[in-house]
Amino acid sequence: MINAAIIGLGWWGKNHLAAVQGKSAKLRFVHGVSKEIDASLPLAEAHGITLSDDLEHALADPRVQAVILATPHSLHTDQIVRVAKAGKPVFCEKPFALKRADAERSVAACARAGIALGVGTNKRFWPSMVELRRVVASGALGRVMLIEGHYSNENSGAHFSAWRDSPDESPGGGMTGTGIHLLDAFVSIAGPVSGVTARLTTHRQGADPRDTIGVNFEFANGLTGYFGAVRASPFYWRVQVFGDEGSAEALGETQVVLRTRGGKVEIRDFPKVDSILAELDAFADAVEGRAPYPIKPNEIVDVVAAFEAIIQSMGSGKPVSIS
Repeated sequence: MINAAIIGLGWWGKNHLAAVQGKSAKLRFVHGVSKEIDASLPLAEAHGITLSDDLEHALADPRVQAVILATPHSLHTDQIVRVAKAGKPVFCEKPFALKRADAERSVAACARAGIALGVGTNKRFWPSMVELRRVVASGALGRVMLIEGHYSNENSGAHFSAWRDSPDESPGGGMTGTGIHLLDAFVSIAGPVSGVTARLTTHRQGADPRDTIGVNFEFANGLTGYFGAVRASPFYWRVQVFGDEGSAEALGETQVVLRTRGGKVEIRDFPKVDSILAELDAFADAVEGRAPYPIKPNEIVDVVAAFEAIIQSMGSGKPVSIS
């Protein structure tokens, strides 16, 4: 059992606590860090964790064996480096960083320290996405040529904080909330991105924003792709991969539709899982040396490199290449 500290007790930090505490056989929280001590005290007491107001207090706690970051995006790099210097494994919520250089700095710090590193892109652990990757890897689709996707949800209005509307904290409209999950899904299937052309259209700013994202992709292996996202629209998730022998479509968390030659259609449904619990259990396995974390450090950097290029393309209105 790994004793961990949770840094950040906002909406998503609370989701981590609810998913893990008393439910995981591999990880539990013993320390929480919040800038709003009074507001977070009832939560800490309910979950039986020590509460403090600074990361250094958690790092100094002799019980803490690993650190989970659920903090604003711009803080991630500095916090990861500090945790790595303390020699503690670190799990960081998405987006891991906003710029490639920062992602590389964090990955290098963890490598130097010899610690496990995890990133919180929980859609990787959805049964639909696990099956989609398996089908693609099996060769059942033949020569894969195209990947497309869409992800929309209503979280930006339901769980709004001022920092989530800041161009410095959350550039690219819904990219840090929904688009980053699609981007991770694309990289996990198609590999590194070599170029993007992206567009952001803003319909309304503020506490309940409205904007749309459209991104076209070129991948280093010759595949192409595109995705869209709407903020805020009712929940919808789809990632579909097309090959010359068939296509596989992940719909929502638990369904995959396989279409093959001759008009054959197969619908595969899977039991729902708690994807936050699954990703933190996988991180605990990595900390204990039982298995590597499923999202490799090079994939973490590849996702951030593509994210940075997307933001650049949105700003310039031009294609951006990634070396």
